[in-house]
Amino acid sequence: MATLCRPAVSVPEYVITMEETLELARSRHADHPQLALALRLIENTGVRTRHIVRPIEETLKHPGFEERNNVYEAEAKARVPAVVQRALDEAELLAADIDVIIYVSCTGFMMPSLTAWLINSMEFTSDTRQIPIAQLGCAAGGAAINRAHDFCTAYPEANALIVACEFCSLCYQPTDIGVGSLLSNGLFGDGIAAAVVRGRGGEGISLERNGSYLIPKTEEWIMYDVRATGFHFMLDKRVPTTMEPLAPALQALAGRHGWDASELDFYIIHAGGPRILDDLSKFLQVAPEAFRFSRATLTEYGNIASAVVLDALRRLFEEGGSHHRARGLLAGFGPGITAEMALGRWHRPTEAPTDRRDGVT
Repeated sequence: MATLCRPAVSVPEYVITMEETLELARSRHADHPQLALALRLIENTGVRTRHIVRPIEETLKHPGFEERNNVYEAEAKARVPAVVQRALDEAELLAADIDVIIYVSCTGFMMPSLTAWLINSMEFTSDTRQIPIAQLGCAAGGAAINRAHDFCTAYPEANALIVACEFCSLCYQPTDIGVGSLLSNGLFGDGIAAAVVRGRGGEGISLERNGSYLIPKTEEWIMYDVRATGFHFMLDKRVPTTMEPLAPALQALAGRHGWDASELDFYIIHAGGPRILDDLSKFLQVAPEAFRFSRATLTEYGNIASAVVLDALRRLFEEGGSHHRARGLLAGFGPGITAEMALGRWHRPTEAPTDRRDGVT
């Protein structure tokens, strides 16, 4: 079985607190007719701090899409390699042991993808395969895990590297004053995460089954309006209600595997907001404590898009993981409205895994 190993996560050094976010909203939108509603929604996110790649004074400016994308590329190249190296170390592998890099991001654009730059810069082999995923938004973290699982199922000796790089602050649009846009300005943060899926060996989640589900006719509920000024985030007020139709999809996936989604040992869930987690607890009939890792990510980092699932998993590792063969669910939600779901068991190797670097245990 392919094993999802311990992720590495990094957030930028600049921090904005909830109090600062609320004060900025009050000062910049004092005459907004729905300011009170926007402030209440921001407060209800439960986000205490967020990390951003530029000081808030620079973030509030809009130098143009070209300059922002230049910042995205420069910051990605400056910050991603260290996170990747830590993920490789956690999996006890070298760059040369990786067979495919799956890179997910929805907050900037590069072609060639950052995968090509990583291969040239970090001693990955020239035949390393590349899978960049750019348009699944927050669901892409779950999709990356699933595509890595698929790859390692097809090639059982292979290893996959997942990289999620999200600089949501570079999508701030000061001219957008809709309530959904103001809410997103207080919800999203920046973060980078990476993890290895090993085809053989390793400790973590042994992936057993994955699936996707799209709620019909909801493609306009979460979307980008791409303009000359860049990516304008559009958020429909119905998004918080999506767990009612998505919970049955999670239950159905677990049912096909002979499991009950309400009776698993751990849950690694994308934290789009507190309502998402509250409703999922209700509809899956799972105790709120089951989503403590996702809530901690939301509180400390905000919604870091595709990186949320990997950060929540990191927190499970930091708690000591789970018992051997414990059953768990991973899920990411995003535009579409799409759910990317995976089932797996916690794997604790009884002996050291074979190291492909030297062939010894």
